[in-house]
Amino acid sequence: MTLENLRAGLRTVTAALLGVLLIALTAVTVVDVVGRYLFNSPLSGGTELTELLVMAVVFAGLPAITLDDGHVTADLFTQHFSPRGKDMQLFCARILSAAALALGAWQLWQHGLRLAGYNQTTLYLKIPMGPVAQFAAVICAASAVMVLAMALLRVRRAD
Repeated sequence: MTLENLRAGLRTVTAALLGVLLIALTAVTVVDVVGRYLFNSPLSGGTELTELLVMAVVFAGLPAITLDDGHVTADLFTQHFSPRGKDMQLFCARILSAAALALGAWQLWQHGLRLAGYNQTTLYLKIPMGPVAQFAAVICAASAVMVLAMALLRVRRAD
């Protein structure tokens, strides 16, 4: 299996997961709005479910963005770089991205420990927030490992 096949497979899995999450988010929103305005009975815990699903979409999408080199960049000067300069710029950008993602993962993990330490839950549905933050940390850490591997293995930019 080549790196490109692995990248394509991970993209497919991530796209399917994101599709399911977005359908769930749409369903929660539709049920909540229809219930609220037509039946004067909003979905119980709808706001909390919406917040958690939006968080899940953001963090589930992080590996896909990483695999596609889709992080926000400003290339005001890089169009003038030589091919070697562009390769170095990509390498440095990936190393910086890996460091930022690793720092974010560490902070999310620490935050999850604090939330779990005082048993923080959502107000209505009582969903524990510590594991939610730690799950986001794991995804962030996995993305950091992916982008670091892409830098070190000199994987070409996604087309």
